[in-house]
Amino acid sequence: MLDLGRLRALHAVAVHGSVGGAAAALGYTPSAVSQQISKLERETRTVLLERQGRGVVLTDAARRLADTAQRVLALVEQAEVTLEEQRGAAVGRLMIASFATGARGLLPGALADLRARCPELDVRLLETDPYLAAELVARGEVDLAVVQDWPSVPLPVQDGLARMDLGPDPVDLLLPAGHPLAELAVVPVGRLRGQRWISVPPGNICHDWLLRTMREAGEEPDVVYQIGEFETQIALIDAGLGLGLVPRLGRGALPAGVVARPVVPEPSRRVFALWRAQTSRRPAVTEALRAVRARWEELERPGAA
Repeated sequence: MLDLGRLRALHAVAVHGSVGGAAAALGYTPSAVSQQISKLERETRTVLLERQGRGVVLTDAARRLADTAQRVLALVEQAEVTLEEQRGAAVGRLMIASFATGARGLLPGALADLRARCPELDVRLLETDPYLAAELVARGEVDLAVVQDWPSVPLPVQDGLARMDLGPDPVDLLLPAGHPLAELAVVPVGRLRGQRWISVPPGNICHDWLLRTMREAGEEPDVVYQIGEFETQIALIDAGLGLGLVPRLGRGALPAGVVARPVVPEPSRRVFALWRAQTSRRPAVTEALRAVRARWEELERPGAA
């Protein structure tokens, strides 16, 4: 009989494309994942991974086995949901994915509350882009994802996923304190033409939004610095190297040399949670959603950090 843990490791490699990516998602070391795959190869007497450059690729036999593993894992999940529902307690492992500022500004408080209320629940957190997070939930690699999108750049959500809207996350224009636009109380989008931009790299939903917004204003934006971390973007803005559009969620106090100004029309991204509809009755999922919702409402109160 095939070992379920080894099938899970193979499926994770198929989903993430590498042993390292699978290890990060499963919470193991790359060595542990490689050992699981090696044992599965001996168990099936089949070569499953082949070297290609510095990485590995799945053989045809491995891809077929990974597809079967996905169906098996879905059945196991259904059984676990039924048993957990009967017990009425949040137990087992819960994997949560989130975009960076959600992981920093929203989830620490929510996860602390969840651990206090559900001490038997083993919660894991993976930081990743919303595009990938939604795919991981649909594939069964992640149980719950906190994601974001923009009204003009909606996040594709596959069938079979449930959604809980949290609310808008306003975005401000951050610019050096001595910049001419800093004298304005509110900055019209049309005044942003001709600027040097600091933004996240292409393929990120925030980058896609900036491109679309500035193109609608009649200009191809000049993104001179492509930086994944908003804190690094702020440091570059503080050095007078460009402007940035930075969401408020997870944003700390600004340096003295950086000011925030609202933009009109106001850019605002939408924050929401995704999970597989078939796990909606699972206590671990319902408790996690409750904790995320409660923390969001605390952040929405006047004067909250």
